[in-house]
Amino acid sequence: MKLPPQPKTPFWLLNLQFEADPFSYMDGISKRYGDIVTVMSGSTPIVYVSNPLGLKEIFTNTKEITARGELNRDFAFMTGDRGVLQLDGLIHKNRRKLLMQSFHGTRMQACGQRICELTKKIMSQQVIGKSFVAYPIIEDITLRIGIEIVMGLAEGERYDKIKHLFVSALRHGQSPIVKILKTILGQRDLGRWSPQGYRLHLQRELFQLLQAEITERRQKEDLSRTDMLSDLIFACDETGELLSDEEVRDLLLSPIFAAGDASGTAIAWSLYWIHHLPTVRSRLLAELDSLGQNPDPMSIVTLPYLSAVCHEALRIYPTQLFAFPRVVESTVEVMGYELHPGTILIGNIYSTHQREDVYPKPQEFQPERFLEKQFSPYEFLPFGGGSRVCIGGTFALFEMKLILATILFNYQLELVSDRPERPKFGGLICYPASGVKMVMGDHRQHQGQSQPSVVGSI
Repeated sequence: MKLPPQPKTPFWLLNLQFEADPFSYMDGISKRYGDIVTVMSGSTPIVYVSNPLGLKEIFTNTKEITARGELNRDFAFMTGDRGVLQLDGLIHKNRRKLLMQSFHGTRMQACGQRICELTKKIMSQQVIGKSFVAYPIIEDITLRIGIEIVMGLAEGERYDKIKHLFVSALRHGQSPIVKILKTILGQRDLGRWSPQGYRLHLQRELFQLLQAEITERRQKEDLSRTDMLSDLIFACDETGELLSDEEVRDLLLSPIFAAGDASGTAIAWSLYWIHHLPTVRSRLLAELDSLGQNPDPMSIVTLPYLSAVCHEALRIYPTQLFAFPRVVESTVEVMGYELHPGTILIGNIYSTHQREDVYPKPQEFQPERFLEKQFSPYEFLPFGGGSRVCIGGTFALFEMKLILATILFNYQLELVSDRPERPKFGGLICYPASGVKMVMGDHRQHQGQSQPSVVGSI
């Protein structure tokens, strides 16, 4: 077997270099070794690919290359053993189909207004003239949307407790101290003061609350509800049997985490770029204002420049830096290299999005590139690809557009500093390091208005 080129640096040192500065590390690797590179983990070759043709070979070959659920266990923070990331074969296909049904057009149309309402409600709590950090506020909005739309949960004690546990889990995973302790202690449970012990504590608390909600829903059997939890409670598996409570619980977790973490991060990055580049902001505001005083959510999501801004934000710093891993099941050729069974293949999303042959001046934020060209799913893949592409990708873009539009349409925001926002990598997510520090100005006045326009109503 002739593997793609590989660094001679030991695996442990490569890991340290990646942890210290993942973006410089990946830029350097790509520049020196090209768009397919091998990293040896013991005797296991891990091949990273950032070539669109190579990615197509990987994502479309489901016979010699498979996306085993067991490869994702370390990525599924706080989820149970039956989440969609951990499933395989017909079961995985069936559960993906069940989850996808919750994101159909009619359902999304109904929740669009609520997204705008929640955004305006939370943003209106910011004090004019006082600085704030955008990311945790956006995360609050996206988590609330996730809990309400995925679970159909109304505000109250259980809602607050579940939201608090999700926030605690996300913060725990991002903490630099926790990362150091995990390196030292590994997966040992030494009680709540150890990373693994605290994670398990949060998991137990969250599982109990979700189980209580599932039990109550099953007893009430309200067929008029239109949230994902209700869909799953009455859904049948591939044998025609109702899903167990444990399956319903685990399937709920990933969409809510994704709503709060990945979507929140992408929106925070968008706010930074929009306010960092005056020409982008001006063009976007002009497009939004063209819809009139009370734009319909479904009109907002079709705006071309708004869509281009969201795509460019997801391109330049994708919230997910890598696609979920695949494994070679039988000898296969990828980009001219013969790979043997057991080889791990990982799509490098970040480096693909930084290719100069696909995206000229890739480190510059240029939404226009998405108006001038339609990129293939192997050139632009912010939500991964193939059988493991993110189920909620379409909804994430929908949510992203409506939250950004509501904020920009109603509020005048400014960045606190002109200094560039730096990326920070944690887990699978690429965060803005400072959280995007902003200051709230007056409400925006629109032409022909004496009062600020409202996208959505309270």
